[in-house]
Amino acid sequence: MLSSPELQAIRSRFPLLRNKIYLNSCSQGALSDAVENGLREYVASWHEHGSPWDIWVERYEAARSQFAGFIGATADEVAIVPCASAGMNSIASALTFDRRRKVVMGEFEFPTMGHVWLAQQKRGAQVEFVSAVGNSIPTENYERAIDRQTLIVPLTGVCFMNGFRSAVREVVPLAHANGALVMLDDYQDCGTRPVNVRTADVDFYVTGTLKYLLGPPGLAFLYVRKELIASLQPTITGWFAQRNPFAFDVKCFDPAPSARRFEEGSPAVPNIYAAMRGIELLQEIGLDNVSWQIHELTSALLKGAQKLGLIAKTPTTSVGPLVVFQCKDAARLVEKLAANGIVCSSRHDGLRLSFHVYNTLEDVRAVLQVLEQNLDLLVTGTAAVSGD
Repeated sequence: MLSSPELQAIRSRFPLLRNKIYLNSCSQGALSDAVENGLREYVASWHEHGSPWDIWVERYEAARSQFAGFIGATADEVAIVPCASAGMNSIASALTFDRRRKVVMGEFEFPTMGHVWLAQQKRGAQVEFVSAVGNSIPTENYERAIDRQTLIVPLTGVCFMNGFRSAVREVVPLAHANGALVMLDDYQDCGTRPVNVRTADVDFYVTGTLKYLLGPPGLAFLYVRKELIASLQPTITGWFAQRNPFAFDVKCFDPAPSARRFEEGSPAVPNIYAAMRGIELLQEIGLDNVSWQIHELTSALLKGAQKLGLIAKTPTTSVGPLVVFQCKDAARLVEKLAANGIVCSSRHDGLRLSFHVYNTLEDVRAVLQVLEQNLDLLVTGTAAVSGD
C-alpha cells in the first residue's frame, strides 16, 4: 500500500497530472519523465554515434530480457513486435487448419483478434464466437464450445468495451483438456498487477506498451511457450526473425530457434528505449502496490456510482482497472468531463474510466461530481451496479 507522500512522488513524475485528471490509460498511458528520458537517451545515442546498431541491438535484447522477467518467462520465449496484431498474425500464420479447424473465442475480444482469425477462414479455419449473457461470458458457454476439434482459444484478459475480466483460470484448463492452445490478449490489464505466464499456463501471451505499461505506441511483446517454438514456423517473417539477421543471406531461410522467429523487420529502437523506462518505473513502484491502488479507486468509484443510481456495464467481479458506465450519449459525456479537465473515452454506449497507480481518490470524487451534474446523459436505475 502506498503512503500519501509516495503517491505524490509518483504523480510528480507525470507532468500531465498538474492540470488534468487522467482516466484514459486504457487508450494511452500518461507520459512520465522516465519514459521521456528514455527517448532523450535514444536521441543522444543517435547524435553521438550516427548509426550505433551494436548499441541499439544490445538495448533491443535487454528489452526482451526485461519483459520476460516481468511476466515470469525466459528471454528466448519472447518476441518483440510492432503491435499486438503482428504477434497474433505471426502465430496464426504458423498454425495449420487440417486435423483441428475450430477457433473458439468470446464475443468480447478486441476487433483485431476477431479479424486475425476470421482471415484464416481461407486457410480452413472455422471460427465460433462464444456468446455473452449481459456483460459477462459464463465459463459454461466456453465449455459447450470447446471440443476435440478446437485448435486455439483466443481469450481477452479484460474486455475493452465493458471491463469484463475473463475467467482465465477456468477456461485454460478446459482448452488444454481438449488439446487446444490458448492465446491470452492482456493488453487491457498488463501493467496493473503481477503477471506470471507459467501460473496462468497459457501458450501465447500478447500485450503492448502504450497503455498500462506506460510506454509509447509502436511496440508490443509476444510470449510463446518454449515447448511450442520449434514446431511453429510462421509465414509472416523478416530478416530479424532469422537465426543470424546480420548474415545478410537472401537465399537462406533459417528461422531463429527462439521466439525471435515470430518477429519481422528492424525493431523500433526509439520505442524500446522509452518502453524500458516505463516498465522500470512500474517495477520500482511494485506491481502489488499498483494493483492495490487501482482496486481502492475502482471500489470507491463503483460505490459512489451506486449511490447515484448509475448502471455499470462492468461486472462487480471484474475489479479494475477499467470501469464502464452505460450512457444515453457517451460521446457527449466525454466532452462534459473534458470541459472539467477530466480525460477519458467512450466505446459504443459506454463511458470508459480507467485507473492507474497515479490516480487518486480526489480524481474519483471529481468524476462523480461531474456525473451527478449530467445524469440526463447516463442510464440510471435500481440495478445500480451490474452483476451480469
